Amino acid sequence: MGRAFESITDQMRAFCDRQHVFFVATAPNEGGHVNLSPKGYDSFRILDDNRVAYLDLTGSGAETIAHVTENGRITFMFCAFDGKPNIIRFYGTGRAVFAGDPEWDEMRSLFPDDPGAVRSVIVADVHRTSNSCGYAVPFMDFVSTRDQLVEWGETKSDEDIEAYWEQKNATSIDGLPAVVR
Repeated sequence: MGRAFESITDQMRAFCDRQHVFFVATAPNEGGHVNLSPKGYDSFRILDDNRVAYLDLTGSGAETIAHVTENGRITFMFCAFDGKPNIIRFYGTGRAVFAGDPEWDEMRSLFPDDPGAVRSVIVADVHRTSNSCGYAVPFMDFVSTRDQLVEWGETKSDEDIEAYWEQKNATSIDGLPAVVR
């Protein structure tokens, strides 16, 4: 049976640190599309018992940035694909930190360098955590990370990436502002 907590426990921290993938869910205020995105690489950090951050890498859309800018609502989910079944969720209020923002250097320094692919760091204040059984989650084997995004970023100049953001990431699929420079 699942339990709810007001902060991230040591057991949750250890579990999340072992996972190769996590999921981020956000939604706009009115109608629109709920977004659920898988995230990989070494891109998630638990900053303290009620604060987390993840490295927001360039992608085909920018829903998370748009949604947290509009309303802040964000949920993170980690689930066990090996070992004991378990699902952990962090519910919070997030915001995007961009290059040039006062916190950028501090937040960006928490993660490894990824050439040219970093749009922002999403930082969230967590007000509720929970765990649940995960009995229906299948066993799956981790083989390796995918290198395509890093390889793509290595072939692009800063100007190329900025142009991509303007073309593909300026608004969400619902027309909300996202990566605005």
